[in-house]
Amino acid sequence: MRWLNRSVTIIKSDEYEGVVDVWERRKYMAGINGAPCTTETKIAPRLAFQRPDDVHVFGYTADKEDLARFARLQENFPELTVKAPLIEAGVNKAAALGMLYRAGIEPPRTYAMGFPNANCLQTGCAKATSPDYWSLLRLRFPDRFAAMAERSRRIGARLARIKDERIFIDEIPADWPVTNPIAPACDFLCQLAEMDLEKVA
Repeated sequence: MRWLNRSVTIIKSDEYEGVVDVWERRKYMAGINGAPCTTETKIAPRLAFQRPDDVHVFGYTADKEDLARFARLQENFPELTVKAPLIEAGVNKAAALGMLYRAGIEPPRTYAMGFPNANCLQTGCAKATSPDYWSLLRLRFPDRFAAMAERSRRIGARLARIKDERIFIDEIPADWPVTNPIAPACDFLCQLAEMDLEKVA
């Protein structure tokens, strides 16, 4: 907010207290059609809040996974006017982190801990299938991992995938490797994006 000199309105679900409430009440965590926590705590509040002439700006980066996520968003919500400035500028996640550091903004500490994003840290992300991710959560936050393992077993959600087989996260071997931190790197594309940002601010 300070960087862009803009105010932010925080919205949330009127029906659910958070992701755990969604999982417990729906008895479902994630599957082939995604995760209900995303629908109920992100999409539904946005749909209730938005106006027909809104422009929706998303922080997707130019990384392969985010390009696919943005394409799915456009496919699933063709009625929305959407923008992804980081994709348009060719800025990947490492460059985005570099831009934050250069602006004097400390990114969420989860990035330095090796997590690929800063969301769902209290529970772990139900959409994550990487055993490396769950192994890192087990290393950094063993109590949170244990709670998620118990919950996913009780609900019957095999969240991790090894060699195309879905497994419970507590079945991941104890010596499984973890994800590595993303090294911030600001190249000429991120410098161009910073110049554009200065024009907006």
